[in-house]
Amino acid sequence: MDYFEICINPASEEKREILISMLAEEGFESFADGEDELLAYIQVDHYLRENVSQICDRFNVTYTEKLIPDQNWNAEWEKNFDPILIAGKCFIRAPFHAPRPDYPFELIIEPKMSFGTAHHETTAMMIEMMIGMDFTGKKVLDMGCGTGILSILAAKMGAFVIDAVDNDSRAFNNAVENNERNQVSIVNVKMGEMDVAGTSYDILLANINRNVLLSQIPEYSKRINTGELLLSGFYEDDLGLIREVAESHSFVIDRFLTSNRWVAALFKK
Repeated sequence: MDYFEICINPASEEKREILISMLAEEGFESFADGEDELLAYIQVDHYLRENVSQICDRFNVTYTEKLIPDQNWNAEWEKNFDPILIAGKCFIRAPFHAPRPDYPFELIIEPKMSFGTAHHETTAMMIEMMIGMDFTGKKVLDMGCGTGILSILAAKMGAFVIDAVDNDSRAFNNAVENNERNQVSIVNVKMGEMDVAGTSYDILLANINRNVLLSQIPEYSKRINTGELLLSGFYEDDLGLIREVAESHSFVIDRFLTSNRWVAALFKK
């Protein structure tokens, strides 16, 4: 399947969150940050150039577009996807990298078009926070699972049951493949929205974006009677609002990490 890569410049940090939200509504599936630009990816058949132009004009930014043929996509990310080590304990690699069984946790991730390789600050911080948590015997929900990387780590850390949910068919298929690749059998990958999740969980993981998190926190609260909520996908400037909404639904912030102005925050209930 062919994709368009849209490069928006200049995309300041103040503009990126709303740009991502608006572009997601137009069918864009994946996003990446440059130094002063935003990269967004959409299937060719779903691309409406006029709508993108209107959004960019509204925010006084310019954009360029590049066609990424399907047959070239894997070669592109393979060329740029280096192994990464998180907190000295979690080694993340692609299938074509050499194994490193000497680390406590080794995750084999083939991202394709799904979000979640730990090269982005939000995924890396989610993993770092998870390493400091106790997953033994816990029931876990991974909302917006992408590649399934967080679910796979939760399984390797001793979780009892894991539901991994994403509303994108490519993410669903990618997560299933990565579970098999890591020989993980306890992860139930589901395609859909919040309503396909189970009734209650001990730990809920959500690395999405500010707007989705704010809209879903009330539902997260219904799924956790007593437990932990780990969130990322938002900037430091948004932490106050995320915290306010979480606390209004009986969560208390425990700790948080920041990296390049991104945040991962752990709440308890």
